[in-house]
Amino acid sequence: MADELTVDIVTPDERSFQGPANGVRAPGIEGSFEVREDHAPMIAAFGIGPLIVKTQAAHEYADMHNDRIIFATSGGFLEVIDNKVTVLAETVEPASEIDVERAESAEERAKRRLEEGVQEEERETHEAARDRARNRLRVAMGKVGTRQS
Repeated sequence: MADELTVDIVTPDERSFQGPANGVRAPGIEGSFEVREDHAPMIAAFGIGPLIVKTQAAHEYADMHNDRIIFATSGGFLEVIDNKVTVLAETVEPASEIDVERAESAEERAKRRLEEGVQEEERETHEAARDRARNRLRVAMGKVGTRQS
């Protein structure tokens, strides 16, 4: 493939992915969006949701069809310039590395705290924790990237 994207995904702690791709789909603040080759330059914020890198190259994180890598992310920014996509994420975790039991525990803990009743200023924190856990579970169980998700 002559013209493809170069994707670089970084968090404050590490570089999570670097390599060629056919496209990147991100959970935009106002709806998901996709970047493909020759996309106009842009900077966009994204929120909690699946970050999907579509690739033809074999990669340790690729799913069973070996054509995409799915990450659970908690938000950040994405920049596109000259077929280079840079993702600056708060957190990013490949589906294959998600600890499902830990994510289930985090979801239950957040739900329990919300049901117990919390101060208004704490509610948003617990709702975000619940949403992050649910996203990690969806990504780990492969329930993203289809029309139903």
